[in-house]
Amino acid sequence: MTWQLRTRTLHFSSRPLLMGIVNVTPDSFSDGGRFLKSAAAIEYAQQLVAEGADLIDIGGESTRPRAQPVSEQEELDRVLPVIESVCKTANIPVSIDTSKASVASAAVAAGAEIINDITALRGDAEMLNVVCESGAAICVMHMQGTPQTMQIDPQYDDVVQEVFEFLRDVRDRLISAGMVPARICLDPGIGFGKTPQHNLAILANGWRLHELGCPVLVGHSRKSFLSYVVGDESADRTAAGIGVACALASQDVQILRVHDVAAVRQALTLFDAVSNCRD
Repeated sequence: MTWQLRTRTLHFSSRPLLMGIVNVTPDSFSDGGRFLKSAAAIEYAQQLVAEGADLIDIGGESTRPRAQPVSEQEELDRVLPVIESVCKTANIPVSIDTSKASVASAAVAAGAEIINDITALRGDAEMLNVVCESGAAICVMHMQGTPQTMQIDPQYDDVVQEVFEFLRDVRDRLISAGMVPARICLDPGIGFGKTPQHNLAILANGWRLHELGCPVLVGHSRKSFLSYVVGDESADRTAAGIGVACALASQDVQILRVHDVAAVRQALTLFDAVSNCRD
């Protein structure tokens, strides 16, 4: 399977590709504003590339639980200088993490190859047109509710089936609008409107999403359910995240969105080497 981007095509192998995360925000749960200034965000993106990131995802609006929205102009001011710089200096694809059509359009004009929309086109009525007309690839994610409401008692009859059906329907909507299927990627939305048990059920069934015929992206990195499962809220979540990364690699998930690029890449390199020797 491949993923067709705006100007290039990603080819997948036995090791998942790693999407490094750059939050140009003051309130993201994982880095608390360390990269709000453009210079710091650009330097951090370069560090992730050096550590082995295969893609870089740049966002200017926090999507943590109960995060407050920011204006279109504020988001543009945060992300565009970073996108422009990274696209000029790094030979890997850049993704814009946004639910605003105007931000997505400007980011693509600045060089972004991918639009990563956590609302799966529901956040802005114009997003579908931007996606179809820009030539960019799209990653759409499942989320129950909004960042402001998603963790208030999320409920499902069958979380795996409901996430599967939601992503199938969004895929079909994109195709009906003229989107080339090879440009679509699907994200089950770990931590977005889900309890720890819901997250574990989805992670255990990541392989099912391959039935939809699109690359699968999972973003589990540093999320709170990891601390819940290991039974220590104060624990560093890097090791727990590596455990999940290996579990997803065993299910042939194509892309992992992570903070700890170097550590995860090393773990997956060894996981892949051992798996190949066994085979």
